[in-house]
Amino acid sequence: MSTLNGDSGHFRQQENISVIDPDMLDLIHKEKNRQKSCLELIASENFASKAVLQALGSCFTNKYSEGHVGQR
Repeated sequence: MSTLNGDSGHFRQQENISVIDPDMLDLIHKEKNRQKSCLELIASENFASKAVLQALGSCFTNKYSEGHVGQR
């Protein structure tokens, strides 16, 4: 088996995660199962305030190009 320090002249770049870090693989599987079986609700505002709506409708939403005119 190859080693990380290169004693055998090979690196472990092509090793499967189950060989390199079985604990991480287990965490990945647990997280995948958690995401598939749980519903997470994130509390947030349902309505934007008048001030936010005004800011979103301002010149801040204009598209722009980088650089000087004639140099783009």
